[in-house]
Amino acid sequence: MDAAGILQILIYIVLITALTPLLGGYMAKVFEGRSRFLGWFERPLYRLCGIDAAREQHWSGYALSLLAFNLIGALVLFGLQRLQGMLPLNPAEMAAVPPDLAFNTAVSFMTNTNWQSYGGESTMSYLTQMVGLTVQNFVSAATGVAVAVALIRGFARTSARTVGNFYVDLVRTTLYILLPLSFLAALFLVWQGMPQNFDTYTAATTLEGASQVIAQGPVASQVAIKQIGSNGGGFFNVKSAHPFENPSPLSNLVEMVFILMLAAALTNTFGRMVKDQRQGWAIFAAMGLMFLVGLGVATWAEAQANPALVAAGMDPLMGNMEGKEVRFGIANSAIWATATTAASNGSVNAMHDSFMPLGGLVPMINMLLGEVIFGGVGAGLYGMLIFVIVAVFIAGLMVGRTPEYLGKKIEAREVKLAMLAVLIFPLGVLVLGAASLLGAPASVQDGGPHGLSEVLYAFTSATANNGSAFAGWTGNTLLNNTLQGIAMLLGRFVVIIPVLAIAGAVAAKKTVPPSAGTFPTHGWLFVALLVSVILVVGGLTFFPVLALGPIVEQLMLGAGTLF
Repeated sequence: MDAAGILQILIYIVLITALTPLLGGYMAKVFEGRSRFLGWFERPLYRLCGIDAAREQHWSGYALSLLAFNLIGALVLFGLQRLQGMLPLNPAEMAAVPPDLAFNTAVSFMTNTNWQSYGGESTMSYLTQMVGLTVQNFVSAATGVAVAVALIRGFARTSARTVGNFYVDLVRTTLYILLPLSFLAALFLVWQGMPQNFDTYTAATTLEGASQVIAQGPVASQVAIKQIGSNGGGFFNVKSAHPFENPSPLSNLVEMVFILMLAAALTNTFGRMVKDQRQGWAIFAAMGLMFLVGLGVATWAEAQANPALVAAGMDPLMGNMEGKEVRFGIANSAIWATATTAASNGSVNAMHDSFMPLGGLVPMINMLLGEVIFGGVGAGLYGMLIFVIVAVFIAGLMVGRTPEYLGKKIEAREVKLAMLAVLIFPLGVLVLGAASLLGAPASVQDGGPHGLSEVLYAFTSATANNGSAFAGWTGNTLLNNTLQGIAMLLGRFVVIIPVLAIAGAVAAKKTVPPSAGTFPTHGWLFVALLVSVILVVGGLTFFPVLALGPIVEQLMLGAGTLF
């Protein structure tokens, strides 16, 4: 890789690190009620919806409100898709979405997965894109943040029965954080050349004389929140590889920053709300370390010559440019692949299927570790805190005392709930992936290890609520739409409910002052332990099976065998 690529990576890392305390401090003020400059709008909104903002909820009530809200949102989105042929703002006259695809899409956007078994510009009307998909991009991201904030309150409070009010957290996340940032981002993207209109598709004649239909529409408003909310789910089929979703090198950099900035900043919000910023920086360091290793491996792998392209006469010094944007190059494509799969964002600017085997393994590992390398907005933090509980439990076993974290004793109930959240991933990936292979083997387009990788990637992406695709696998069938919908639901709510139960359990505990035997959780020793626990748990749970495809691919590639 050349100096320009290294500089691009350094600029990206510096920007994410610099934004972390700025955004983290602001979000802490929002969730602690110290930033209420939109109270004039917030208070009437609660009255209109019949919400008592002063009444906090027990964790079970918080979970019930969350489930009810998300169920209603999924039903509305399902209905919009099924009725879009009769609804306005449909200049391309899109027909109703088939029931199984509508179910898959509704679940996908409701769970912040944003997996797309369809091409946006050829399937969804403007109304469905805006009122259905874009709205869910906001509220699904806000749901993840709300759960993370509830868990933070659990560690910050002492002898408490409540963890906050779901609707208040949802409204404040949307009103104070996501909407202002998305409004500014959309203006920036329009300035860079991204469409934002209700025009009909444009019929054009190419230089060769062929006819072409150029899709457009309210693109910038959806791209802004799909990046900021770590959603993915592009307006166009190829997402941010499309020039209308990513018009310039500057838009490319800013969109990459959008992917991780809120997820990274929430680690600082955590530190501020528990009154110890060192704890937040320790979690940031663990996430950042794993991110940098993955980015380094992906960048190195893609900088290597692809034997198939060399055999076709390509210059080996170009590296593996197959499936990548020439205008952005290998370094930016590696950042996109690493960031989107670390941050639960299905948007891409290069096809992961065209990556070298080790380059493709990095995104898969990022997802298999539970999307905790920064992760989705909110989801990454509460996923990482699950591993923190496991890590301090192991540390407590090593010193022979009851483990503690932030003064709260971590006992059997919390560890069991944490492991329940961790173990849901093998069920979604292995069991449902195997059901797909048995029930729909024709969906796998490529033979050999690469075909296995495609299926594993698809169900890993669904269960991890990521939404990126390896390509080469047909997801839009009745069986696969249904199985993936189930995987998305498992990966979202069978993790959220134990997390909220943990929040309620630790909120009710008394705070124990630190003693000589307390394991420090803010230094590099803890960072090393936390990373080791994540890798070991991931290794025992997934790697023996899920690394099989990419590793065999790499071995075959090294032996000169192409498939």
